[in-house]
Amino acid sequence: MTTAALTAGLERIPEQLGYLVISEDGVLASAGELENDEHTAGVMMQMVRTASRFRLSGSAEPPFRRMSVILDDFVYMVTVSGQKVFVVKRQNNQQEAISV
Repeated sequence: MTTAALTAGLERIPEQLGYLVISEDGVLASAGELENDEHTAGVMMQMVRTASRFRLSGSAEPPFRRMSVILDDFVYMVTVSGQKVFVVKRQNNQQEAISV
């Protein structure tokens, strides 16, 4: 699969600061603030492996497809598709709850 096919659509995600496309073999594509960020790729893959261990009993489905890591200033949005992990870093524009 070509790099363009792997990253199709990732650059159009609103407020994205960068992205990674990762497989078990390492980083397949990267851009923006995550360009060549092997450390973040390793941390995200370890989080995916850990989360993948939590299976519902009797379920053949993967335990999850999406995961968000929410920090003060930004969010890592992680999607698992096939044998690839897509990580997008976005601005965290979380709004405070309104008290009525």
